[in-house]
Amino acid sequence: MCSIITDLRYVPKLRSTNFLDSSKVVPGWRTVISFDPRSRDGWIPRQQSSWNRHGLKSGVPIQNKINSKALLFCVSSNSSLTKPFWTLSPSKLKPRGEKKTPPSVEMALSHLKSSSSRSILVKPLAAAFSLRRLISNSTDPITIETSVPFATHRCDPPSRTVETNPQELLSFFRVMATMRRMEIAADSLYKAKLIRGFCHLYDGQEAVAVGMEAAITKKDSIITAYRDHCTFLGRGGTLLEVFSELMGRQAGCSNGKGGSMHFYKKDSGFYGGHGIVGAQVPLGCGLAFAHKYNKDDAVAFALYGDGAANQGQLFEALNISALWDLPVILVCENNHYGMGTAEWRAAKSPAYYKRGDYVPGLKVDGMDAFAVKQACKFAKEHALKSGPIILEMDTYRYHGHSMSDPGSTYRTRDEISGVRQERDPIERIRKLILSHDLATEKELKDIEKEVRKQVDEAIAEAKESPMPDPSELFTNVYVKGLGVEAYGADRKEVRAVLP
Repeated sequence: MCSIITDLRYVPKLRSTNFLDSSKVVPGWRTVISFDPRSRDGWIPRQQSSWNRHGLKSGVPIQNKINSKALLFCVSSNSSLTKPFWTLSPSKLKPRGEKKTPPSVEMALSHLKSSSSRSILVKPLAAAFSLRRLISNSTDPITIETSVPFATHRCDPPSRTVETNPQELLSFFRVMATMRRMEIAADSLYKAKLIRGFCHLYDGQEAVAVGMEAAITKKDSIITAYRDHCTFLGRGGTLLEVFSELMGRQAGCSNGKGGSMHFYKKDSGFYGGHGIVGAQVPLGCGLAFAHKYNKDDAVAFALYGDGAANQGQLFEALNISALWDLPVILVCENNHYGMGTAEWRAAKSPAYYKRGDYVPGLKVDGMDAFAVKQACKFAKEHALKSGPIILEMDTYRYHGHSMSDPGSTYRTRDEISGVRQERDPIERIRKLILSHDLATEKELKDIEKEVRKQVDEAIAEAKESPMPDPSELFTNVYVKGLGVEAYGADRKEVRAVLP
């Protein structure tokens, strides 16, 4: 790969700090100044493109003629510079304050002298200008390490080394930014009384939904509790379906009849959205039984919170799943508060990944999307081969338990802001993207602006969707075609015939 770099010591008006010598290996440098090859007297700096770390702002036009030496470097896959192969500057100015040309510049000049025509330089320059977009859409592998080691119970841990690529990294950022913006918008709609009833928000926990989805397919089943908006979106749901359902409109994923707690998308293997604490776990084990019965090489993920971890039905379902070696993965999303009760006040043993006793378990950093991805991939392989496994996702919710809970009476604001600063899942992905130079800060902010616009448009469209017809009260209750009649309280007047 190639990239253009300019040693800004040669541009006196732009010098904001002492830059490193361009002959040294400097990780993470990319195009600093773009050039206009059509200039009659050489190369004129047209736009400064990306060197924020040393005080230069992205996208600022530069008017003065070039009096710098721009070097074209070969760059390794980890974005570190190796030796330059030529200079693009027509001048032979020496760096200010130095008596002789640095060795790297001499090498570049000697290469330039051996070039017969300036036109030879134009092609690699044009290719270098398009490099960033090629990198952003690339599927070339990138290897990263999870933030913390996995803790295990009755099993060996998966590798901390995770393979990803630029496309997946940028996809994670966009999807999690969409989830975050969607939940913040739902907060505003609830306060405006456009969303009624219960509403449990997922902001802070996005890495669980995104990482899990990256490790599985739509053939696999997911069932969760009432904090289900982002899981539905991860399974392929749309923003229009989300906001329509939240506002009780026909365009919602459950035709406006389910509301916040009952999202559903059977064609993508998402089975809700359940309002009864812990009740989804036996149903998830039933989905796993169906997968095993049908021999479709798929698994079921049953998600529950730390508040549901003490439910008896969970242990009953886990017992029979272990007896029958069902391909089920129990995922405890431990956000450390069951409603307003801290885990240490509700559970004698808050090591939820060990709660299965005879069932293996894994504790995962639920704020690290790639740790979640690695754990879910490991768990799926285990479940298909050996039966149930428990994953405890160590995560955190920024909002209260529901919209009726301010979320600050049982924890301090400093605790919340501390998690935001140190462990926020979106910021972790942002740092990875920037460290691998897959996008600039401005490009990421543009993505967030685009997401905000998409959310606003979906809300506006959802508001236009009509409310369900009153006759919908009687649908999805009994099997169609039975002709069941609904009477009034006095049993004399037939009020409706159910479809």
